[in-house]
Amino acid sequence: MTTASLRSVLTIDTQALGENWRRLQAQAPQVPCAAVVKADGYGLGLAPVGQALWRAGARAFYVAHFEEALSLRAVLPEAHITVLNGLVAEARAFVEADLRPVLSSLAQIESWSRLDQPAPANIQIDTGMARLGLDDSEQARLAKTPSLLQGLDIAFIMSHLASAEEPGNPSNAAQLAQMRSFASTLGLPVSFANSSGIFLGANYHFDQLRPGVALYGANPTPELANPMKSVVRLDCPILQIRELPAGRGVGYNATWSSMRPSRIATIPLGYADGFSRQHSNAASLYWGQQAVPVVGRVSMDLVTVDLTDLKPQDEPLPQVGDRLELLGPQQSVDLLAQTAHTIGYEILTSLGARYERRYL
Repeated sequence: MTTASLRSVLTIDTQALGENWRRLQAQAPQVPCAAVVKADGYGLGLAPVGQALWRAGARAFYVAHFEEALSLRAVLPEAHITVLNGLVAEARAFVEADLRPVLSSLAQIESWSRLDQPAPANIQIDTGMARLGLDDSEQARLAKTPSLLQGLDIAFIMSHLASAEEPGNPSNAAQLAQMRSFASTLGLPVSFANSSGIFLGANYHFDQLRPGVALYGANPTPELANPMKSVVRLDCPILQIRELPAGRGVGYNATWSSMRPSRIATIPLGYADGFSRQHSNAASLYWGQQAVPVVGRVSMDLVTVDLTDLKPQDEPLPQVGDRLELLGPQQSVDLLAQTAHTIGYEILTSLGARYERRYL
């Protein structure tokens, strides 16, 4: 057995990633579909993710940080790359790298207007998140004095939906109304629909789709079956198997004890790998189609699982060196997230650097 065989293997299906972009584009064939690749391509690797989406047909990309944009520019020299966090570097640095900031205040708009030559940028308005974007008073001033944008190259007016994954939430319609009102005053293109927003219908599509997490296989329609293809698989090897008598505590503070003779496996997976302590005594791994529950606390590098109830079916019982599935056909990022009372976004973006990564 080689050292490499005892590492967890994270497999990223870049063909499925590209297929997900095409499925989202198909929801509004006449509206260009961008791709959000912030947080290192949602934890899957900025360069390979960006290149796969470019091959699929994406031409516009969004990241959060200026430094991410520089990294993406190095592998996608022809892409339109926009920085969501705004004018976080000197305007000249954006222009030199052919990057677009999202301008989120009148002060940023004024700074961008001082360029020697107009360069493209987005303007963000706050329609309900109370995060980045022009607030109500700034929106009113800009609507009253559109000359503030004179000479600027504004690619899109944009905002972000707060509850798009809940189709019946009234905040969706309220945000839509505010966006329509503001955009109609300025007569500029609009980018509004995130992953779930795309499925709210044509009224939300405007001039550019802007999906993120759905590209990576998470479900943008939680009340319905997932329309996206699975992108990630994570398989973790067994380091050791112990036969425990009844009454033996397992892990820190013995939060789980064997109520019967038990077969316990130790896996090199912990919170340093993005597997949260919230999964303690809650999550499962899988041997084939059979669930293997996590028992005891998740520690930094290790987790223990209970093999006792496994039954030989199509394959024999697992042995040291065999791998159990954490993410894959039996368990999506959304299902794993539920056991830690979180969301698929956090599962993806927390994937650690210690996995052996394989790109299909």
